[in-house]
Amino acid sequence: MGLISDATKALALVRKAVGNRAAAAEVRRTLARRPPHPTDHFRVAVYFADGAVNMYQMRQWYEPLAELAKIWPVVVLSRAATGARALVDESPLPVAFVPTVRDLEQVIAEQDIRVVLYVNQNTRNFQMFRYGRRWHVFINHGESDKMYMTTNQYKAYDYAFVAGDAARERLSRVLWDYDLDGRTISIGRPQADHYSGVLPYTPDGRTVVLYAPTWEGDRPSAHYGSIRSHGESLVAALLATGRHRVVYRPHPRSGVIDAEYGAANRRIVSAIAAANAADPDAHHVFDDGPELGWQLAAADVAIVDISAMVYDRLAADKPLMITRPADPEALIDMHGYLSACEWLEVAAAPAVVAETDRVLGDRLVIERLEHWVRHYFGDTTPGAATARFHAAMEQLMTQWDAWHTLSTDDEPESDEAEFDDDAAG
Repeated sequence: MGLISDATKALALVRKAVGNRAAAAEVRRTLARRPPHPTDHFRVAVYFADGAVNMYQMRQWYEPLAELAKIWPVVVLSRAATGARALVDESPLPVAFVPTVRDLEQVIAEQDIRVVLYVNQNTRNFQMFRYGRRWHVFINHGESDKMYMTTNQYKAYDYAFVAGDAARERLSRVLWDYDLDGRTISIGRPQADHYSGVLPYTPDGRTVVLYAPTWEGDRPSAHYGSIRSHGESLVAALLATGRHRVVYRPHPRSGVIDAEYGAANRRIVSAIAAANAADPDAHHVFDDGPELGWQLAAADVAIVDISAMVYDRLAADKPLMITRPADPEALIDMHGYLSACEWLEVAAAPAVVAETDRVLGDRLVIERLEHWVRHYFGDTTPGAATARFHAAMEQLMTQWDAWHTLSTDDEPESDEAEFDDDAAG
C-alpha cells in the first residue's frame, strides 16, 4: 500500500511539473507578442506568488487596482506559472512573469516601484521583503473573523490596510507589541465600489433573496454548510410564494465530501428549473458563474452560511441572515458580528418568508445591522472606501518621498545569488 501511495504521489508531482512547464512556456509566448513594459513606469506592484487555484484572491482586487492605476501605474509581479497564465489572460493590469529571483530583480531594477501590495501570506512573500526603500503593505483578500485575520505575519509588513475597527480590535486581542496606530490604515472595502457582472433578469416587484451556502466542510468544527439542513426547505418556501426571486449560488465544492449534500444541491437546482418552467416570469437564478458582485448588490435579503460571504454581504450594507450550523461541534467565533447577527435556525427554515419579512421591516434589526456595518467597514457610501484606499496610498507615496530624500547612498539593495533557488518553471 505504501509503495502504491508513493508512486501516486510521484506521478502527481511529475504531472504538476509538466503542467507548470507548459504554463510557463505559454505565458512567455503570450508576453513576447505584447509590447515590453516601459522602463521606470510602474510605481505600485502587486506581488502574487500563488498559482491558479488561488486566483480568487487577486480577482476581487482587479477593479480597485485598475482604478488606482489611473493615479499610480500598477504592475502584477507573478511568480507561479499557472497563476501568471490566468493573470495574463484575464487581468486588467499589466503582468510581469518573474518565476526566479533573478527575474524579479530585473523588474525591480527597471522600474520605480515604491509600494508593494500583498493579497495573501504566501511563504514566498519573504523573497520580496528583502527589497528595502519601498513600502510593503498587506491588503489581504477579504474581511472575516477567521484565525487567518490575526496571524503574527502582519508584523512582517511595513503597513496593513484593514477594513475598519473590527479588524483593529481583532489584531489588538492577539498580537503582542504591535503598533496598531502606526502600522494599520483603515480603508473599508474598496471592492464594494466595483461590483461586477450584469443582472440576468429585469428587476420587477419581486423580493430578491440570495441564498449562498458554503460547502459541507471536511471536519465537524467546519461543518458550516446548510444545503442539507436548511437549503431545500427554505428554497421551496421562497419558490412557492410567487413574490420572491431566488438567486442560488452554492459553493463549487458542494458535495465533494458528503454525497447526500451534493444530491441536495442538485435537487435545489432542479427545483429552481421547475419553478422557472412553471412561471417564466419568475426568473429564479442558479448562479455558478465566476463573477461575484451583482448578487450582493441586487439581493434585498441574503441568506449565507458562516463563510467569507458573511462579510462580503455586510460590506454591501443590506439585510442578511446567517444559517445556524446544524452540527453542534461547528465552531462559531462570538467576538464579532456573529454575536449579534440574525440567525436562521434549522427549525425556522420552512418559515423563511416570515423571517425575510422580519429582517426587512424591523427597525431594530436594521439599526443593529448599520452598527455592525460601520464597525467592520466604516462609511459604506458609494465611493467612500475607494477614496480611503487612494488616500492611504497617497500617504505612503508622500512618506516614500520623505525617506527617499534622506537616502543618499548608492548601496545595492540585494545580492543577486541569495535565495535564487526557485525553479524557473
